[in-house]
Amino acid sequence: MRLAGRAAAAIDILKQVFEHHQPASDALREWGKTHRFAGSTDRHAIGTLVFDCLRRRNSLSARMGDGRPRALVLAALHDIWGQSPDQIAATLAEEHGPGTLTEGEAAALSRVLRDDLPVAVRGDLPEWLVASFTAGFGERAAEEGAAIASRAPIDLRVNTLKATRDAVLDALSRFGAVAGPLSPLAVRIAAPGHDTRNANVEAEPAHGRGWYEVQDAGSQVAALLSGAKPGETVADICAGAGGKTLALAAMMNNEGRLVAHDTDRFRLRPIFDRLTRAGVTNCDVVSAQEQGRLDASGPFDCVVIDAPCSGSGAWRRKPDAKWRLTQKQLDQRLKDQAQVLEKGFELVKRGGRLTYITCSVLPQENTGQIAEFLSRHKDLTLVPYKSVWERTIGGPAPISADGAEDTLLLTPARHGTDGFFVAVMERR
Repeated sequence: MRLAGRAAAAIDILKQVFEHHQPASDALREWGKTHRFAGSTDRHAIGTLVFDCLRRRNSLSARMGDGRPRALVLAALHDIWGQSPDQIAATLAEEHGPGTLTEGEAAALSRVLRDDLPVAVRGDLPEWLVASFTAGFGERAAEEGAAIASRAPIDLRVNTLKATRDAVLDALSRFGAVAGPLSPLAVRIAAPGHDTRNANVEAEPAHGRGWYEVQDAGSQVAALLSGAKPGETVADICAGAGGKTLALAAMMNNEGRLVAHDTDRFRLRPIFDRLTRAGVTNCDVVSAQEQGRLDASGPFDCVVIDAPCSGSGAWRRKPDAKWRLTQKQLDQRLKDQAQVLEKGFELVKRGGRLTYITCSVLPQENTGQIAEFLSRHKDLTLVPYKSVWERTIGGPAPISADGAEDTLLLTPARHGTDGFFVAVMERR
């Protein structure tokens, strides 16, 4: 397919997303099933264009004065893909293209946007979340939002039970793999361009051997800050598919007892194959239906809570989720977080550690949630993250993106990772 056909396809897919409130990944999958002639390179380019439009929906709409799919695609071709107005006009006029460029569209593509556009436009943020971003980041709210609207790299965590970072770097050298930021276990492959396909790292022999797992560097840091050590009893009570569970097992060197639990049996299901591939032998998986067995397994030296959240820190990877989030959903997440924090408190022993993690950048899910929790539990103390960093990772700790001294917020703008929040507490 030529760019004209890819642009037309992206417009059709965005119509499905907007008109039927369909997740973009589902709309792309359905389009691929009904257009078998499109090869993998075509599907990648179309998907990249669709996600670029969703990541920067507000700023692209502002350029065109129009937020409909056609306008978004034209603006993305110009602002993100680097096409000139003349090139776009020629592309649209081709066979299978979306149709002739109008005078109004040409003028919109050529104009220079003002520097004083609202935060929601400059930061590509839902209007109702601007107050939260401003509360968390102040004058940098638009900058932080814009970074979350960028493309994300592929990050991998080296599984130290089976490999070294040098070995993984060598195995993935043809993808341009380099050492990733912050985490000593991180390997990074740059975000692909619209004309460069994603590296299918999970199809590599090294992945089959359990040498690494796909995991953002920020998520790796969050797991490391839990301080799980060999011989300890550790519980990961929101384990999901097991990304942090695998990291904890490697930190423990398969020594001690690790319990993985989640209330959603469907999210937990992939963990079994992943544990086997990674060579984990000290983990007991407690299903959603076995709450009593989880309670009987405690108390624990270390409880890790990878809490349900808005997912705002990962909007680079799931940009349509940014526009689907509602206040009602966020309120429910806040209730879920409060409940799971109470559960973690019940499970951690006196003298033990409770680590609260979100992949969110919203203060009400992070510092706000922790402040309320600590007000209910006077025998819990926040441990300043810099001292935790020194013990667990070593070297100078980064500055928290929200300026906090006790808790750590990582963001794409400040740290080059997804957005992750970490609070480490000790029970006296």
